[in-house]
Amino acid sequence: MKILLALFSVLCLTCSCGTEEPPAPPTDTKPRVSIVALSVLEGDDEQSVFVSVRLSKASTELVSIFVESEDGTAAAGLDYVTVSKLVEFGIGSTQENVELTIIGDTETEADEDLTIEIVNVTGANIEVASATIVIQNDDAAIVGMLNIPDTGYSTPTEYEGWKMLWSDEFDGEQLDESFWTYEIGNGEWGWGNNELEFYKRENTSLIDGNLVIEAKEERSNGFNYTSSRLITKNKFEFKFGRVDIRAALPEGQGIWPALWMLGANIDDPAFEWPRCGEIDIMELVGHKPSEVHATVHYANPDTQQLMNGSSTILSGDQKFSEAFHVFSIIWEEDQIEFLLDDVKYHTVTKVSLGTQNPYPFNDPFFFIFNVAVGGQWPGSPDATTVFPQFMVVDYIRVFEQE
Repeated sequence: MKILLALFSVLCLTCSCGTEEPPAPPTDTKPRVSIVALSVLEGDDEQSVFVSVRLSKASTELVSIFVESEDGTAAAGLDYVTVSKLVEFGIGSTQENVELTIIGDTETEADEDLTIEIVNVTGANIEVASATIVIQNDDAAIVGMLNIPDTGYSTPTEYEGWKMLWSDEFDGEQLDESFWTYEIGNGEWGWGNNELEFYKRENTSLIDGNLVIEAKEERSNGFNYTSSRLITKNKFEFKFGRVDIRAALPEGQGIWPALWMLGANIDDPAFEWPRCGEIDIMELVGHKPSEVHATVHYANPDTQQLMNGSSTILSGDQKFSEAFHVFSIIWEEDQIEFLLDDVKYHTVTKVSLGTQNPYPFNDPFFFIFNVAVGGQWPGSPDATTVFPQFMVVDYIRVFEQE
C-alpha cells in the first residue's frame, strides 16, 4: 500500500508539471502596412491620381517602403507612367500617397488594370502587399450608349468657284485645340439663357472620325447636368463664305443643341451682344426632334435685341437624330442664305433687317458648338427625357469664293 501511494504521488507531481503555461512569445510592436486598391476614369488627357499606403498605427520610428508598378492589361508608357518610388512615413504619420500618372486617350477599349506592389519595407510588417488599379475606359462607356448613324446627307469637299478655307474632319484622337477652345462653367445667368448644365471638357470625345458632345444627367459644381461648349474665338474667325456642317442631333424635352456663330468683336464694349450679331446656323429644341431653326440676332439703334428667323421640318416623321444632315449657310456681303441638305429655306439681307438698324453681318465671326440642357426656350428636362444625349458632328467645312 505504501508503495502504491508513493507511485501515485510521483505521478501527480509529474502531471502538475505538464500543466504549466509556456512562456508568451515577445510582442511585435511594429505597425502593419497596407496598400489600397483604386478605380479611376481614364479621361482624354494625362492626369495624376493618388494610391493610398496606410499604417495600422502611428510609429515611434521612421517607416519606409519601396513600391513598384507592374503591368496587367494596362501597359507602362501607353496607359500609365511607371512607378518606382521610396515612400517614408514620418513619426506619428499613418498615411502617405503614391502618385500615379494615367495617360488618357479617346480610343474605345475595355477597362485595363495594373498593380502597385510593396517590394521592400523597413520599420513595419506587411499586411496587404499589393493593390490593383483599374483604369475605367470612359470612351467605351459612351460607345455602349451612342448610336452613330450610318446614313444621311453629305456634301462635297469641292465646289466650282470656291476654295477650301478651313475644315475639321475630326479624324484625330483629340480635339484640335489650335482651333477650338473649351468654354467651362455655366456662364452668367446660364449663358444668358437660364441654362441648367455645367460645361466640361470631359463631355467631348472624338469617336470613329466624329466629334461627339454628350449631355449627361450628373451633379457637377452645383448643377444637375453636364455637357460641352466649344468655340473657335481668337483661333478661327472669318467673314463671307460657305459653311457646311454635317451632324446628327440629340432629342428630348429640355435638350437644346446649336451650331452657331458670334461676332468676333463681342468683347469690345461698343459691340456687346446683340450689337456684335449672332448667326444661328442650326438650333433644335428637343421636344420637336423633326424641326430645326435658322436665326440671326442683331440690335436696333437703341441696342435692343431684334431677331429674324425661320424653321424647316423633316417629312414623314423623320427625326434629326436618326441620320446625318448638312446645315449650311452661304454668307455674302449684305446677305445670308440658310440651307438644309442643300435646300435653301431662309434668307436675310441688310434691307430685310431694316436699313435703320446697324448691320453686324459684314464683319468676322467665330463658331460655337454646344448642347445646352434647359433654358428659356426649350424648358427643363422632365420624366420623358432620356440621358445621355449626343450631338455627333462628322465635319465642318468653310469655303471662300475664288
